Amino acid sequence: MSKEAEKSENVVAMEIEESEEAREERLKQESIAIAIADIKNNFNFLERAVETIESRFTTRVLRTTTSIRKRLTPHILAQVINDYFGEDPRKANLLSYLGEQPDVSMKDTSADDTKKEAHLPEIEIYLNLLVMIYLLDNSKFEQVCGEFGKSYNLGTELANTSVDQVEKLNRRTLDQLTAKVYFYYVRFHELTDRLAEIRPVLLAAQRTATLRRDDDTQATLLNLLLRNYFHYNLYEQADKLVSKSTFPENASNNQAARYAYYLGRIRALQLDYTEAHTQLLQAIRKAPQNTATAGFQQTAYKFFIIVQLLMGEIPERSIFRQPVLRKALVPYLHITQAVRIGELNQFQEGLAKYGANFKRDKTYTLILRLRHNVIKTGIRMISLSYSRISLRDICIKLHLDGEEDAEFIVAKSIKDGVIDAVLDHDGGYMRSKESADVYSTNEPQSAFNQRITFCLNLHNESIKAMRFPLNAHRKELDNVQEVLERERELAQEIAEGDLDEDDDMGDF
Repeated sequence: MSKEAEKSENVVAMEIEESEEAREERLKQESIAIAIADIKNNFNFLERAVETIESRFTTRVLRTTTSIRKRLTPHILAQVINDYFGEDPRKANLLSYLGEQPDVSMKDTSADDTKKEAHLPEIEIYLNLLVMIYLLDNSKFEQVCGEFGKSYNLGTELANTSVDQVEKLNRRTLDQLTAKVYFYYVRFHELTDRLAEIRPVLLAAQRTATLRRDDDTQATLLNLLLRNYFHYNLYEQADKLVSKSTFPENASNNQAARYAYYLGRIRALQLDYTEAHTQLLQAIRKAPQNTATAGFQQTAYKFFIIVQLLMGEIPERSIFRQPVLRKALVPYLHITQAVRIGELNQFQEGLAKYGANFKRDKTYTLILRLRHNVIKTGIRMISLSYSRISLRDICIKLHLDGEEDAEFIVAKSIKDGVIDAVLDHDGGYMRSKESADVYSTNEPQSAFNQRITFCLNLHNESIKAMRFPLNAHRKELDNVQEVLERERELAQEIAEGDLDEDDDMGDF
């Protein structure tokens, strides 16, 4: 009996094992079917966007593409392309980028429908986008495996073909898709280190988008051009581009955040720290606050901290404690601590220790300007601590070369209003004045004015960002016309005596 029981247990175990394998295969097929259904559902949204000329359907398609991106495989893309194009010979070209062959035997109702009517350019461009996204993600996998270059070349070729297609079309329903095409077009060329070659193409496309009033493509191309100039340190050309172009007000929030970031960097290099601080703060606030944008948040905060230090302000410590920023901002915390206490030696040590990080972040030249701020902070703290101190003691505390340097720095600080003191050249000392009441100055008024201006700007931007249904005012007009018509009828009935005014009182 024991042997028979063992055999029966083995048979049951084999059946369980086989059922688990079948279950895994079934779940795999279901996930593939769900991914294909999601892509085809996006086709329906694109068709509705063309019929109603509503951009919100295209926005919904691009938003769901993020979740579809994680499930893309050559098999899924090939099946969708075969189902949509049917017997159209254009599908062979698109399938060649995936290494798949056209499936002539595959039949689908959608293929029969597309025979009757022409294929929508929006869906064709969307399929190109999906293939480009797959090639971009696959190239990262190839880079890990040591097979670098194949998917990049295929992606660059498909991106060039897609750009040629969208340049020939002038459809408002393609605006958001066109912006995405140019984004991946630039991304593939950036990864292959050929950004300089495509700059004339981007400039021509930006002019065309401006003439067509294509806000999405115009904003995207403007940011891509600024990124192109920043890659080669062409800051003067970037400033000229900003001065001769207008960023569209109806652009998406993400593009507005990128543009504010680039504008803040340009103003920081031009010593306009107040404007740079405003733009970088706007970029940080407009950027999505999630882990997906961690890279942008880290980069923006690095420049924001340096600009704030150059303005003579100390960043809040809570910035350095955020989980997304804590590790990336360690070098900048060291510099901030040195500036806060006015310790020149600590500043030089941090500059030597993290110099490679600062050069990689392209903040090294801005940090070099902080040396004067460190010295000014040290002088401010000395003036608050001592009512009278000799220039020699200032040299010792700030580690300066000589008394002449100390005298020049103190005189410059007094002139700039950093400290309220008197410099005695003959006696060789600095005498601090008594601190006045801050509320007797204009500082509270300027602080309130700054806060009120920020609130008003936020209110105006919120109103501009509001969306309303298309042609909603027509329904209101129809209701108004009905009310007016009803009032006319009531007035006419009262005039003719058909309706007594007391009838409106009901049972009262």
